Amino acid sequence: MTADMWSYSPESRYKPGTRLIGFKVEASDGHIGKVDEHTEDVDASYVVVDTGPWIFGKHVLIPAGTVVRIDMKEEKINVNLTKEEIKDSPEYDKDKQRGDAAYRDQLGQYYNRGHM
Repeated sequence: MTADMWSYSPESRYKPGTRLIGFKVEASDGHIGKVDEHTEDVDASYVVVDTGPWIFGKHVLIPAGTVVRIDMKEEKINVNLTKEEIKDSPEYDKDKQRGDAAYRDQLGQYYNRGHM
């Protein structure tokens, strides 16, 4: 797993300190939900997406390296994943998995298997 997967790319236009909660999240093939939480930890940044009714309220943790663009004016984040890739990703339970290195490794393996 590369550290770059867990860092916002310069092309994403992410500025440290930016609050992304509530922003709409767009997969490469359509809308998937909104940002429920996010971090900007060095080499450990991610976005948690609340998929709402789309996949029955599932929360998914997406590595910051998948964010390709942040539109501050539209309050929208574009990621380089499909809706299917996000739907099939391991579910995130913030009470159990926040800060869990093993869960993060599992996610890294999922996204490294050709998903990034």
